Amino acid sequence: MTAGLKSPPKSPRDGKRLRTIVVVAIVLCAAAGGLVASFGRVEAPAGGATIGEKLAALRAERASLQARADGEARIGLLQAFRIASLMTDALAARYESDSGRVFERLPDARHQPFAEIDRLNAAIKDALDRPGEGARRAARKTAEQTTTQLDRIAGLDDAPLVLAYTPSFVPPRRATGELTLAPGSSGSTPPESTLRLAVPSGPAASSTPPSAVPTVPRPTVPRYAPDFAASRDEDPSVEVEVVGVFLASSGPPPVLAIGTWRGDATIAPERLRFSVPRSAFANDAARTTFASGSLIVRRGSRTMTFQLLFTVLPDRPGSFALDQRIRTTELESNTLVSPEMLSRAPAGETRTVRRCFDPPQGWRFDKKRRRVVIVERLGWLDDIADPTMNAGSVEFVPEEDPKQICVAVIARPVTKAARTATIGRFEATLVRDRPVEQVLQSGIRALDWREPARVPIEPGMIEWKLYVRLFDEIDREFDRVVPSGLAFLRISLDADGKLLVLQADSTVEP
Repeated sequence: MTAGLKSPPKSPRDGKRLRTIVVVAIVLCAAAGGLVASFGRVEAPAGGATIGEKLAALRAERASLQARADGEARIGLLQAFRIASLMTDALAARYESDSGRVFERLPDARHQPFAEIDRLNAAIKDALDRPGEGARRAARKTAEQTTTQLDRIAGLDDAPLVLAYTPSFVPPRRATGELTLAPGSSGSTPPESTLRLAVPSGPAASSTPPSAVPTVPRPTVPRYAPDFAASRDEDPSVEVEVVGVFLASSGPPPVLAIGTWRGDATIAPERLRFSVPRSAFANDAARTTFASGSLIVRRGSRTMTFQLLFTVLPDRPGSFALDQRIRTTELESNTLVSPEMLSRAPAGETRTVRRCFDPPQGWRFDKKRRRVVIVERLGWLDDIADPTMNAGSVEFVPEEDPKQICVAVIARPVTKAARTATIGRFEATLVRDRPVEQVLQSGIRALDWREPARVPIEPGMIEWKLYVRLFDEIDREFDRVVPSGLAFLRISLDADGKLLVLQADSTVEP
């Protein structure tokens, strides 16, 4: 039986070659690992959000909050919105070249500015979710802390940085085409045909005369002044000043874009100045609005943009109403008829009965309206009744107390043999002051940027309540105290305290 085939034995040289290959492979792997460890900038795309994505998320969140802002927020939270925007733009300018890096791999110290923006956005959101002065105050305090962080960034490198800018509030327009008709426009009442809202359809339409159907719609424009008194005021330019570091370079000057307007900066040390036409800012007739501008700074081939936020004041500042509770006195009157008084006199004698009367509690006599009444005069001569034998009378006599009325009833015989008796009384008007309260309402009156509104304080006013609505959104109520510190409105009493004066003023910022 023959044996199976056997493989030839391995030579010592082959084993040595195999060991060499294994060792070289191990060395190469170790070297590759060392290279990866030494160049930590190599990052896996799936390692988390990048810096650019983080900045985009912060901008989107702030834009969403700005869109939710109401009239209170556009005034009370404006500075918080501005600081959040400046801080975000400052970080974007510094991380432009590293926008693709994974955010979580930044050192902890570099996370701090991003965390400040997160806190500020959260504070603004809380103030919008729970409107109130406490939440707005907390947001403003957080904005102050973020401003401190923004100041720390200045000077750390040579990247442009905006620290502040003015104005915060764009003043209202002076000349508004909504208040007057254009010269040459007719101010007459439109014909009846133009007042029709619709043309009936169906069989009724055939009965409508052709002249009653308007061919060209004509808008109704309120007219407050004649053509010859049309306003000639022009709105002055809005002077925008930007304060920051490294904003100017040897290249083209920075540019500010607001709406369709674009303008180059006038460069001053650490400042940029722009003269912006008032018409560049979007405007609402009754409500405040946000207007955003883009400051474009070029540095070589790089272009950096900073968003500038403004609150634009409307044409009409608002309205108010004043209710006054007035206490006056009304004269109430009544007639008092006194009891009858009797005076008797024996034959040949004169007798007088005098009595004084006090008015009832709370009343007083009107002494110009009183009279005496002789109820009856009696007389007897030799026991025969004869009224002519009595010459008596009923008279008012001086009183001891000026509040009283005193009356004397007199029985006086004509002859010495006559006996007499006189019955009399008096009638007087009683008066008293009855307190009467009423509420006097001024009605809703408009505020004006140019002319103060004056409301008289009525005599006898014991309480008043003032209702103010600013910019069609902000409501305030004040009881018996002249308020102070109200944004864009001055309220005062005149020197005599007889007029309440309300003056809308665009310079009275919060």
